[in-house]
Amino acid sequence: MEKKMKHLEFIQNIITRMNSNSFKLKGWTITLVSALFALAANDSNIDYVLVSYIAIPIFWILDGFYISQERQYRQLYTKVSATAENEIDFSLDASNYNKGKNSWISGIFSKTLIPFYGISIAVTLVVMFLIN
Repeated sequence: MEKKMKHLEFIQNIITRMNSNSFKLKGWTITLVSALFALAANDSNIDYVLVSYIAIPIFWILDGFYISQERQYRQLYTKVSATAENEIDFSLDASNYNKGKNSWISGIFSKTLIPFYGISIAVTLVVMFLIN
């Protein structure tokens, strides 16, 4: 049982790292967009707000990648937890689970990312009209 627990621990560490990266991206998105809004309001220059329309989708796509990776490793975790102790091979290859709900596109359009980044884009639109 020790081999199985160690393998599950390795996978759980990867899942935690992907989740942490996703959380940090959301923080960076808010920080960058807020800084761009402050610059735009200070100089009354809408060009700073327009940069948000480049930054937000880039962070959204990258966050979708981390979400999809996390989902793939959750599938691997489920598989390893159902595997017999003597069949544990310590493989961390989760690429076999990159289909359907676990794909990058599915990660981008997940229920958690659409509201966050959608609201970010909507707020940017409102700020753009307020500054203009």
